[in-house]
Amino acid sequence: MVSAGTGEGAARVRAASVFDVAKAAGVSHQTVSRVLNDHPSLRPATRQKVLDAMRELDYRPNLAARALVTSRSRIIGILSTSSGEYGPASSIAAVEAAARARGYSVSIANADGVDQRSIDEALEHLVDLSAEGIVVIAPQLQVLSALSARSFRIPFVTLQTLRQTDGAELALDQVAGARLATAHLAELGHRRIGHLAGAVDWIDAVSRRAGFAAELDARGIAGGPVAAGDWSAPSGYLAGQELIAQGVTAVFSANDQMALGLLHAAHDAGLAVPRDLSVVGFDDTPEAAHYLPPLTTVRQDFADAGRRALARLLDEDGTSPSVEPSLVVRASTAPLPD
Repeated sequence: MVSAGTGEGAARVRAASVFDVAKAAGVSHQTVSRVLNDHPSLRPATRQKVLDAMRELDYRPNLAARALVTSRSRIIGILSTSSGEYGPASSIAAVEAAARARGYSVSIANADGVDQRSIDEALEHLVDLSAEGIVVIAPQLQVLSALSARSFRIPFVTLQTLRQTDGAELALDQVAGARLATAHLAELGHRRIGHLAGAVDWIDAVSRRAGFAAELDARGIAGGPVAAGDWSAPSGYLAGQELIAQGVTAVFSANDQMALGLLHAAHDAGLAVPRDLSVVGFDDTPEAAHYLPPLTTVRQDFADAGRRALARLLDEDGTSPSVEPSLVVRASTAPLPD
């Protein structure tokens, strides 16, 4: 016996067409087309009948044909350089979900954030697809410089802090988050506070380091030692050893992964966290609550940032320009011992 969908004699099930939907809904095929194109003149009851028929028939519109008729691609582009990192991956997933809910498809173009040619090729790919807008989830300084230097025919928004005239900024407030982390340590009595900084070519790392310095300065605390990692736990371990050797009593780590390496370095140095060393991370990754000890960190709502970015791109009302972070206090920080 031959199962459906396989073999030369397989039964072929014809996909539902606009005419099938029209017949099921009791309307003309022109009315179905108006629903697909979101025409404003339709009565809500008529629109709902058509949508119900589409669902019953499992109707899937032909996006290519629709683009030819409407001159609209219904494609949102995402320019990404770090889709494997927790924050960018979370934002990408949120943009995709929000776009689908609005009837758009998403095309992701990945680029090397430090390679100008790779960045240009990714942008050209999205332009060639006739993307109606681009969400930029690419935190490297090189990408932001490339965007500011180009003249775009299509709108875009970024999740990074970039002042410009031709693109809309919707930034996660990295400076505010870094100040929250640093203020928490200062309020616990720490004065020898170090910073485990992120990769030097990332705007997020630059902003978090600036927030760290600004908060110390505002409190009249001398700037503490800084050691840079590359966002990974192994780099946090090595940079952590450097900071511990300089006698810090507390460290603000620019992300949770490097904080994990720092906790390991503290253990190997015979230090108890938080008795001998307080540690604050950044991002509030799902694993942070299960570190030993559970990590105090700065939470960024990456999913909300992704949703807001798409809303801003589509010029929807009520979208605030930045997403504020919050401090999540767990067991990795404590007052400085007397």
